[in-house]
Amino acid sequence: MKKCALYARVSTPEQHVETQLCDLRAMAAQRGYEIVAVFTDVGVSGTKARRPGLDAMLKAARRRAFSVLLIAAFDRLGRSTKHFLTVVDELDDLGIEFISHRENIDTHGAMGRMFLTVLGALSELERSTIVERIRAGLRRRRLEGLPMGRQPLDLHHEALVADRLAGMSLTNVAKKYGCSRASVVRFVREAQSQRVAEVSGFAVGQKEGAAVECSA
Repeated sequence: MKKCALYARVSTPEQHVETQLCDLRAMAAQRGYEIVAVFTDVGVSGTKARRPGLDAMLKAARRRAFSVLLIAAFDRLGRSTKHFLTVVDELDDLGIEFISHRENIDTHGAMGRMFLTVLGALSELERSTIVERIRAGLRRRRLEGLPMGRQPLDLHHEALVADRLAGMSLTNVAKKYGCSRASVVRFVREAQSQRVAEVSGFAVGQKEGAAVECSA
């Protein structure tokens, strides 16, 4: 008997994840699968970067805790087409069958294997298209004499440092100035180092001035 896992997701707390799980349990029983794990994400929209249930499912898949994954539909699994293809590709590499109830796709059969081949071709086409767009953009910028590479952040560094040193949280400063938390830390450290250098230079200058007065 094959061990299977169920994954279901609903976008809002008002929706019932059990509706999907009921169909998946019926499918598992019909095919003679043993359900060993159930993973769910409730109140998580399709574009959310973090999905605890999905992450847990993938970790279990990497441990080979099950050999078949059942989902209600394609749009329940991936955050985007690219992410969906990535997840399905990883499951295939792990030797885990992927079955979608609504689309009636089973990667174990001939049609399922053809489906994976088509997905792989689409994924490769998408990557090639993105690379070509990037190259075309770089060629255009080079021909127009525009600067290449990553551009520096246009920030009011003094105001950023002042807000941070005044007690504003790292997260709030980053949001206010549209930069990363790491950048905020770096800017504050650079400003503090510069001030220490200025103070040290001023102190040295005073000592040298005093020495000149004494010798005079």
